[in-house]
Amino acid sequence: MFRFFKKRTDVLNHWIAFADYFSISPSEFYASLEQELTNRNVPKMDFSIIEFPEGGLLSEKRLYFRMLRERIVFDVCAAPFGNGFFFSCRTAEIPIVLRIWQLIAVLFLLIFGLWAFVKLFGFFWGMFTALMLFVAGIYLLRNLLAFGLQDIDQMLCRSPVLGSVYEVFFRKETYHRIDSRLCYVHLIPAIVKKVA
Repeated sequence: MFRFFKKRTDVLNHWIAFADYFSISPSEFYASLEQELTNRNVPKMDFSIIEFPEGGLLSEKRLYFRMLRERIVFDVCAAPFGNGFFFSCRTAEIPIVLRIWQLIAVLFLLIFGLWAFVKLFGFFWGMFTALMLFVAGIYLLRNLLAFGLQDIDQMLCRSPVLGSVYEVFFRKETYHRIDSRLCYVHLIPAIVKKVA
């Protein structure tokens, strides 16, 4: 479900492996991992390299390889530790956070749209046109993926204003989406372990 207040990301899984007297460049490991994911044709996943501080603000930073799909994130770290090297993988789910200001913004857009249609077409035809477009818009938003509009779905999910509203009220939670999410949660850590 959604929340009105910010909540920390839920860590679903975390593992770590250590290799004695071993060393590799983290960038080289991340490139191998990305190549393996590409070879396996893992669909709809974004990759990026990010830095997390080891401690406080002025501490050294470690490179992490981040893989993101919908609200599932995988953060992989490969780094030296003493005479050895460690590999870690965290699987987390980013919660949907619906803020009051997002609801107010959407409500404002709807009221502004209604006002514009009434101004353009008169009261009766403006209200009728706005109502028909509203119903058609809801139908379209509920069925974006069925219509093959994955790019619009992803754009809406990533929108800072409309994203949470779209996900909470319009985006269907289907068996396919749940099964795909479980496949990612199972497959990606297994691939990371294999490459490590």
